Amino acid sequence: MDRAETVILAAAMAPQTIAQPNLQSMRHIIAIHLQNEAGALTRVTGLFSTRGYNIESLSVAATDDPSVSRVTLVTKGADGVILQIVNQLNKLVDVVAVEDLTRGEHIERELVVLKLRVEPQLIDSVRGYVVRAGGRVLAPSPESFVVELTASEAEVSQFVTDLGERTEIVEVVRSGALAVGRSARALHVVR
Repeated sequence: MDRAETVILAAAMAPQTIAQPNLQSMRHIIAIHLQNEAGALTRVTGLFSTRGYNIESLSVAATDDPSVSRVTLVTKGADGVILQIVNQLNKLVDVVAVEDLTRGEHIERELVVLKLRVEPQLIDSVRGYVVRAGGRVLAPSPESFVVELTASEAEVSQFVTDLGERTEIVEVVRSGALAVGRSARALHVVR
């Protein structure tokens, strides 16, 4: 048996691990209702940093109740570790409710605002592309052509890439993901 046959035979006899997913790369969108108090957000983000998990995006705003804020947080990690973090979040005094929206059907949107420098002869084609993509032109000046788009993260990323090929991108501002579950029930309160 030559070396190539030995390698092929060894590979065939080895346990199959090639098809295993990378458990660290699973994206999670976590919705948190939080008491609107100083230090509350720091305690929430601290749970992620102490475990070595990066927060890819974070959006925080008051809800219809000014004493409660809604946090939408995007991170990547293994399901088990994220579940542990969610359980620990539920134990924080400031946390009213937590849900990993990734576990169910949800609607996700992100807002991007781009400032572009556009050659005067390309203004009409860029404006047309923005409108066809579902965006809006906010300021049409060639030196400061400002556009917006609200779409999924993938669509926003493609929009930025496409415009970067046609224009000079001066500034990119992204909101990060916002998401809401599709089910009729609201984010439940933990008692």
